[in-house]
Amino acid sequence: MSGGAAKKPGDLARRLSARARPKHSGGLWRRESFTLERGAARAKARELFDRYPKAAYMTEIEFWRELDDGRIEFTMRRLPSAD
Repeated sequence: MSGGAAKKPGDLARRLSARARPKHSGGLWRRESFTLERGAARAKARELFDRYPKAAYMTEIEFWRELDDGRIEFTMRRLPSAD
């Protein structure tokens, strides 16, 4: 990318998201991004919610979108550990 311009909306979204993250010790949140078929995306999200319950890890789907080919791109975030 020349001049820092984003080529796609997703590039811009990732760049702006990175600015919002805390700069200390790798950030407060753990994030994982996936691009999967709809059924597989739903199963992966369920697996992560089961492994990292919202009450203990504040797990959430931070971002999601449907791509032109029907796959789902999404980012899950959670706290690294429960107290």
